[in-house]
Formats: sequence, C-alpha cells, structure tokens
Amino acid sequence: MTPSTFSLVAYDPSNGDLGIAVASKFLAVGSVVPWAQHGVGAIATQSWANTSYGPYGLEMLKQGMSPEEVGNALTVMDAQAAQRQFGIVDAQGRAFTFTGSECSDWAGGRIGKNYAAQGNILVGAAVVDALAETFERARGTLAERLLNALAAGQAAGGDARGQESAALLVVRANGGYGGFNDRYLDLRVDDHTAPIEELKRLLDLHFLYLDKSNANDLIAIDENIARELQSIMAKRGYAVQVNGVWDDASQKAFRKFGGVENLEERLQEGPWVDKVVLRFLRERFG
Repeated sequence: MTPSTFSLVAYDPSNGDLGIAVASKFLAVGSVVPWAQHGVGAIATQSWANTSYGPYGLEMLKQGMSPEEVGNALTVMDAQAAQRQFGIVDAQGRAFTFTGSECSDWAGGRIGKNYAAQGNILVGAAVVDALAETFERARGTLAERLLNALAAGQAAGGDARGQESAALLVVRANGGYGGFNDRYLDLRVDDHTAPIEELKRLLDLHFLYLDKSNANDLIAIDENIARELQSIMAKRGYAVQVNGVWDDASQKAFRKFGGVENLEERLQEGPWVDKVVLRFLRERFG
C-alpha cells in the first residue's frame, strides 16, 4: 500500500532553523520522508516516495534554484511524478508543494510564508488546513510549532487509515551533538498507537538532556537544596554526607550522578543548579 502521510516543512527566520514534521500510517516514516540541510532548505517526499528527491532537491537549492524551480525539475526527471507528493522550503522562507494527479484521495497541499503543508490519503482538506493555520498561529521554537501543527492535523482527522509513526527533524548550524553537524533535533517514533503524543514526550526529553541551561533558570544551592540533592544521591549509593553543605565532595558526586542521568549539558560549576534539572530529579527520585 502507498505510504501515505501528512507533513509540514518550515523555516524560522529568527534563527535560521529549518525543519520537518511528519506522521503516517506507515512504519518508520522518519526514515523516508524528511530531508534538510542548514542554510539550504528542507524537503518532505511522500506518496510512493522517491527518496532521491531529498538529496537531489537539496543540491539544486544549494546551487541557487528556487523551491518552485527545484520542484519542476524533480517532476520532469521522474516518469512516475504523477504518483508523488512533496513539499519544499528554502533558507529564504520560499515554499513549494506538489501533489501528483494519481495520488490517492484526499490529497493536496498549501503554502504560506516560511512553510509548505501537504498530505495524501487524508480524511479531507481540513487536515492540511489545520497544519498550516496552527503553524501560522503557534509560538515557541520551530520544533514546538511543527509538532503543535502536526498534532492539530491529527486532531482534524489525519491519515484516513490511522496512526503508526511520526518524526521531527530540525537542522541548525553546528546544532548537532558536540557541534559536529547541523542535525540539531532528529526524533522518530517508528511504531506506536499514538506516535505524535510519543513524539511530544521525546521532544521534552530532548530539551531536558541536550539543550543548554538558560542563565535565568539557575538557582543558588542553599542549605535546603543541598540537603535534598545529597539525600537523593545517598539513596542511589553515592558517598556523600547529607548535611546541607555543598562541598567539593558533593559537587564531584553530583557531576558523576548527572552524567549517569545524561544531564551533562545542564550541569553547573559551583553552587548552582538548573531548575529544569532540579524539577526532573524531584520528579524521578524525590
């Protein structure tokens, strides 16, 4: 059966982020549909997806072609273009969407400032409208706006066959782990009864584990917080005294403990703790 999906490709002019959110009644949709490169563009290829559209399209965008020119070139070179559907946005916010005449109903798309929304085998046009209109109204990071739009598309009916997988990809300059690539966020739910809700949970974990601390989120470790953290660590087998004094031994143990819990990106030197970390530890170990 044709891998149907609904997707949104988008650009954030405030920081240059490019991203894609996609959902489908299809196994591991994130391994097929989303393609993106920082400073170049984002492409979603679906409906009997031709995955060569991703790398070929990004290369053409890199050479200076507009999304519409890229879309026209991709369809001209593909004998089965009538079965394809795809959306493109570039690093200037220009967008293009294409739905072939042989895509299964309901199929279609729409573009707006900084985004393209599209889908096939949907319950109706309301799904794409919900994607677009929710994205236009949404606030927050590009990832949050994309995921909110995807949830709205599902609430409007989504894929007519049901749910199975969803994915969220955002690229940012040196945004990947350690700053070695642009893959800032790459989350996939491959087989789940509620994949978009699970994707929301994973996004929260991404922000917890991999985002840097905001200076406004730092709390001074006073005697009460020190005692609380020491108690948590002592119960987990760390050699610390529960005395409310945030000494070198406590800090050393906390760095080790934080590493075990994958909190390295948010750990602080000295008598400070990120309130996001503190809330997480209280919920998990309090």
